[in-house]
Amino acid sequence: MTVLVWDFDGVLNANIRKGRFLWADTLYADWGIRTEALAGHLFHPDRIGRIMRGHSDLRDELQTWLSQAGHKADADAFLAYWFAKDALPDRQVLQHLHRSGMRHVIGTNNEPRRADYIEQEMGFGALVEHIFASGRIGHAKPDSAYFNHIEAWSGAPAATHVLIDDTRRNVDAAQDQGWRGFHFTDETRANLPAFLDGLG
Repeated sequence: MTVLVWDFDGVLNANIRKGRFLWADTLYADWGIRTEALAGHLFHPDRIGRIMRGHSDLRDELQTWLSQAGHKADADAFLAYWFAKDALPDRQVLQHLHRSGMRHVIGTNNEPRRADYIEQEMGFGALVEHIFASGRIGHAKPDSAYFNHIEAWSGAPAATHVLIDDTRRNVDAAQDQGWRGFHFTDETRANLPAFLDGLG
């Protein structure tokens, strides 16, 4: 049976437009925080890698930056705002989670706090068999260990796994692993139904 691994942000969740995270559009108006300043700290290559793999806590890193930058915002309140604003399920794509004859799972690069939000508050835990979040398993796409972890869980051959992802390097890595892949973009989304039909 096909193991269909759905990326979350940019696929099941329509929160990215032309590389821009929509939740941050009102960040300055709502909090007086400039997106580029926050991103410069949290999304520094070394820091975000540790956060995404669960080696550093997102809340701690956020609170440190808020304090250093002179913002009086509470990290927990800010995360609640962030996660709620970033919750934009793509109803058109979600309908495919009801396709029978496949094992549907989510494979996402998200740290544990947002993974919990996706699973519980957004309700995706009830829609898929399992959620593989990088912060929970200690590996992130496109690391081969991430794909190995899913294969070990499924107990199925690599060729039965399919990744649907909006990041090209992740799809390439999955295909190098022996998986099939679909690069989901604004240009290819119309081809998704036919691709899924072709999986049998």
